[in-house]
Amino acid sequence: MHKTKKKQTVDWFKSLFIALAIAVFVRIFLIGNFQIPSTSMVPTLDIGDRLLSNSVIYKIRRPERGEVVIFKYPEDPKRVFVKRMIGLPGEKVMIKDGAIYINGAPVKEDSVASRYYYGDGYYGNGTELDIPAGSYFVLGDNSINSKDSRYWGFVPEKNLQGKAVFTYWPPWRMGFVR
Repeated sequence: MHKTKKKQTVDWFKSLFIALAIAVFVRIFLIGNFQIPSTSMVPTLDIGDRLLSNSVIYKIRRPERGEVVIFKYPEDPKRVFVKRMIGLPGEKVMIKDGAIYINGAPVKEDSVASRYYYGDGYYGNGTELDIPAGSYFVLGDNSINSKDSRYWGFVPEKNLQGKAVFTYWPPWRMGFVR
C-alpha cells in the first residue's frame, strides 16, 4: 500500500510539471499579454486595459487592414505599442478631411472608415505616401492623442509581435478587440 501512495504522488508531480511546461510554452510562444498605457486607442482600448494577443498569426499570414496590432516601437524597440493597421506594403496612403485613402480611394472597412483621423504629423497628411515593401502604416483610434505612423513613419514587418484579440481586464470591459 505504501508504494501505491508514493507512485500516486510521483504521478501527481509529473502531471503538474507537464501542465506547467505546457502553460509556459503557450505563454512564451503563442499568447502575448499587454497593458494599455495611454489614450491613443480610446474608445477601443482604455488606459489600464489588459489584453491577450495572438503571437503566432503573423508568422502564418500577413496583417489585414483594420486589425489592432502589437509591435515594437520602431524608434525604441524596447517599447511595445498597440495601434490599428491602416496601410499595407506597396500601397499608397493619405489622410484627407478625416478619412483614410488607400491608392486614391476612401477605405470602406468599418473599423477604419468609422473614425475621424486628424492629418497631423509628417507622413500621409494630405499627400499620398508610398508604403515600402515589408513595412506598415498604423494609427491610433484616438488620433488627436496618438503618436503613430503620422509622426515616426512605418512599422517594419520584423517589429510585429501579434494581433490584439481579447480584453480580459477590467472585467466590465472584457470582450474581443474589434
